Amino acid sequence: MKQTKIKICGITRKDQAIEIAEMGIDALGFVMYPPSPRYIPTVELKTILSVLPPYTTTVGVFVNDPLDQVYQTMKSTGLHLAQLHGEESPQYCKELTSRGINWLKAFRIKDHIDNETIKSYSSRYIHLDAWSEEVYGGTGETFAWELAKQLSQEHSLILSGGINEVNAREAINQLHPYAIDLSSSVESSPGIKSIERIRALLMAVRP
Repeated sequence: MKQTKIKICGITRKDQAIEIAEMGIDALGFVMYPPSPRYIPTVELKTILSVLPPYTTTVGVFVNDPLDQVYQTMKSTGLHLAQLHGEESPQYCKELTSRGINWLKAFRIKDHIDNETIKSYSSRYIHLDAWSEEVYGGTGETFAWELAKQLSQEHSLILSGGINEVNAREAINQLHPYAIDLSSSVESSPGIKSIERIRALLMAVRP
């Protein structure tokens, strides 16, 4: 069985980005949504991206931005993947593909999963996060993982929402996701990561 990949999201500091990447974390996420406490301006993002190891995947998190804005940000920064965390439509995603932008659509799960909506995006990789009325991500809350059992047999899942060093192994054993995505659960404050908790996570899932 393939090793589950790990993404740490909401990074805002260059020194932490370098240290986390050198720990062997597969992907680093950067929030391009200004209302978020983890938002990072493009100028600061470019500085971080310029010093990361070459095989670290970098992900920009966008929420309901105009398509042209996402395209320009991706091209100007060199981010590898656009994670779409709002109500972006299948057509919106197809247009990004036509412009050469790799994307991942996130779906926020409350008490059920709308399989037909997810299928309309025609993507093998699906990002699942916990629902919140207040924020689009980084809630620190989990959803009922059993809801995604069937979906995990049809798609490669990226699982987020309240995953931490304590329950990550359970999440992996239950759904066998392609990747797990952590943000607030490995922080000392919004945007400031706890290197100790990330080390504990790695020990839990990659002993």
